[in-house]
Amino acid sequence: MALHIVDRRLAGKNKSIGNRERFLRRYKEQIREAVRGAVNQRGIRDLEQGETIQIPKKDIHEPVFQHGPGGVRDLVHPGNVDYQRGDRIARPPPSGGRGSGNQASDSGEGEDDFVFTLSREEFMDVFFEDLALPHLVRSQIGETPEFENRRAGHSRDGTPNNLDVVRSMRGALGRRLAMGAGLRRELADKRAELARLEAWDGSDGHALRRLGLEIRELQRRLKRIPFLDPLDLRFRARVQTPLPHIKAVMFCLMDVSGSMDEGRKSLSKQFFILLYLFLTRHYEKIDIVFIRHHSRAQEVDEATFFHTTETGGTVVSSALELMHTIITQRYPANEWNIYGAQASDGDNFNNDSVRCHEFLAHTLLPLCRYYAYVQVADEEQNLWQEYSHLQEAHANFAMQKATEAEQIYPVLRALFQKEAESA
Repeated sequence: MALHIVDRRLAGKNKSIGNRERFLRRYKEQIREAVRGAVNQRGIRDLEQGETIQIPKKDIHEPVFQHGPGGVRDLVHPGNVDYQRGDRIARPPPSGGRGSGNQASDSGEGEDDFVFTLSREEFMDVFFEDLALPHLVRSQIGETPEFENRRAGHSRDGTPNNLDVVRSMRGALGRRLAMGAGLRRELADKRAELARLEAWDGSDGHALRRLGLEIRELQRRLKRIPFLDPLDLRFRARVQTPLPHIKAVMFCLMDVSGSMDEGRKSLSKQFFILLYLFLTRHYEKIDIVFIRHHSRAQEVDEATFFHTTETGGTVVSSALELMHTIITQRYPANEWNIYGAQASDGDNFNNDSVRCHEFLAHTLLPLCRYYAYVQVADEEQNLWQEYSHLQEAHANFAMQKATEAEQIYPVLRALFQKEAESA
């Protein structure tokens, strides 16, 4: 007989959130794989929706309590003509009722795979959980520092919502033990003396009555010790601690020249949309600067960056120069963590790729924490070749290719994988 323990307490809205979080932690790997598979099957507009996750039944097996038979038992099954004692019986083939397979069966029982739905927030948390801006440095710079309330021991004063019940009751118990220790010792002595006098035949009745009154007085004094005194109350103390600022800016540089057809522009936009979602969800305060370029570069707002159809020739260095100008004017490198992300098909005008290489190597990369380049074309043109030399010489420069929509998310993960924590 199997013993199943079921918690049937009523749970209101969000009362089971702790159980759900434990479930998500327990099956983290299965959920992560399901989310990655879902990303490749949905459009960028549907990215922030939830997802239905299916976990095989074998992965959610729960242990149960059972009554063991005990001892050694020999079972005799009548009608057996196929097996003798000691034979190993092979596992039966899969049949109906298992929730999987493609052949019908007239027998068998089983359970379907477990299916549940991830909410939008849970889906996005899993989606971006192991991404981070590389080499991010926190600095205490700013005229108006931010503060965070942090635990700082206990105090005797505070508001009721900060009352530490366990600590208060522990203090009350210690106070009662300390205040009553002497009385309890005296009471034990009086009771011992009373028992001795009662056992003696020639005891004085007056002495017995006196001891009885003294014992009752000691008992009354013990009962008068308060169970809980205002001096016992302890409140969780909190102090305001200044927080280091995270002053970071991400420059998004997108090529919109004539060589970028609609497919390549779509890939670039999908990469920057994923990057934008990652940044805005992971970091509360981060500046994002959008730069579009063809033969000339222009800083634009978010709507223009993703929707305008302007096109022209290709001079990639114009975007790099504009980025440097904006850094000089608004984002001093000694105060800001500067990042850059560039998307292009690699086609560039004449010798401009060499200029891009020199400008990045000597001007921009020394100012940047990290710079990522994504090429949305398979051909390795002169810009890719020049940037390859940068990747070999600079640890804060990385480059990847993405020629299909399914490659966008893996490329983002490769470029912004969370750094391993040092021991």
